[in-house]
Amino acid sequence: MKDYLGLHLRDVPYFRALLRAVEARFYQEFKLPSPTLDLGSGDGHFASLAFDQPPEVGVDPWWGPTRAAARLDVYPLLACAEGAHLPFPDQYFASAVSNSVLEHIPDLDPVLREMHRVLQPGARFAFCVPNRRFTEGLATARFFDRVGLTQAGDSYRRFFNRISRHQHTDNLPVWKSRLARSGFEIERYWHYFSPRALRVLEWGHYFGLPALVSKLLFGRWILARGDWNLWLTRRLLSSVYQEDPVREDGAYTFYLSRRL
Repeated sequence: MKDYLGLHLRDVPYFRALLRAVEARFYQEFKLPSPTLDLGSGDGHFASLAFDQPPEVGVDPWWGPTRAAARLDVYPLLACAEGAHLPFPDQYFASAVSNSVLEHIPDLDPVLREMHRVLQPGARFAFCVPNRRFTEGLATARFFDRVGLTQAGDSYRRFFNRISRHQHTDNLPVWKSRLARSGFEIERYWHYFSPRALRVLEWGHYFGLPALVSKLLFGRWILARGDWNLWLTRRLLSSVYQEDPVREDGAYTFYLSRRL
């Protein structure tokens, strides 16, 4: 298996590298028949590392990331379009993925109905999203809870969801109902990303600020991509990355759903 952690660390902040490296491993466990749609393809970086054969089509609503994906030359076809208005014929795709995207979309029902339209009957739709344990498990919020400052804890949770651009952090029953309304059923699911990993992600948003400055000034999250610059970060993250990612207390959930 590829060294997904090392590959991601070269290009994105360490907390995002950890999460994306864990998710990339999951895609090695199942097949996605062609043609495949990547809903929320972004700049193409994740697909370039997670798939030996990237999805045939990437769709994203933003021109900037779509142009970046075009420069990477990851997808045979790219489209800049809203998820609720996909420019493809009915039943065109044999499978679809959406990696850590759906939680950012305010109104999901029109998007899921559109996914149902463009997928073939029986096609698999794989996606991952944060669940309720994401906000419940934030270390700073839990500290406020322990000292009796529950309002401060709730405020911090709202703040962190805002900076993470989360519109949804829902559990299985909500997703099961939401998918059923749009003609999907859940084949399989698993929770992942431990409380320890979540702490790395939470504090990484603050300790990773130098990477944000680099991105704003130079257009790159990581200026020096060599092992000499990344070896300590990789060493500190290795034990978290190597732990069993599938666990009941995981802050994220991976869904394998099927279009009815």
